[in-house]
Amino acid sequence: MPLRLTSWICFLFISFSVFGQNQDKNKPTATSDTLKKAAPIQSPKKAALLSLLPGAGQFYNKKYWKIPVIYAAMGGLGYLAHYNYGQFQFYKGSETQWIGKNPGQESSPEFVNIQTNKSDFQHVFDLDLIIMAGVYLLNIVDAAVDAHLYTYDVSKDLSLQFKPDLLYCRSMNAPQAGLQLTLKF
Repeated sequence: MPLRLTSWICFLFISFSVFGQNQDKNKPTATSDTLKKAAPIQSPKKAALLSLLPGAGQFYNKKYWKIPVIYAAMGGLGYLAHYNYGQFQFYKGSETQWIGKNPGQESSPEFVNIQTNKSDFQHVFDLDLIIMAGVYLLNIVDAAVDAHLYTYDVSKDLSLQFKPDLLYCRSMNAPQAGLQLTLKF
């Protein structure tokens, strides 16, 4: 059942992406002189290069609201990484002290607890660093995509409607209640 639902969702997204790019023949295209003068063209390459400093690409794209989100994510993850690294160092020192004070008792429950905590904090610290790298890369990709879509026109008459409908079911040979999806663009 979940596989069938997943395939329907994928089908809907693919059909939206295929049919979502149609343009009205009466509207001017992006290559006309009127649109070139009206909207400045943002360079995706320049936005990506500026984003090497987190938030600078978003500033270039005039998406100012994203800058605090990026810095909050990086700051929060930085704080977590600092805390987890401190705890890892604490348990690493405790492990060294335990071995120095209690030689030959490495199988005691207290020592196993120290080793487990050290391993857990090291794992979480490594995960924090990986997530921070992901947020940093997402910052760069977001700036490039925003610059690429800077002049993309989202029409005011874009709508998606759900309506109840009667659908004919062949297996039961009778109409069944269903849902009609109407996309207007």
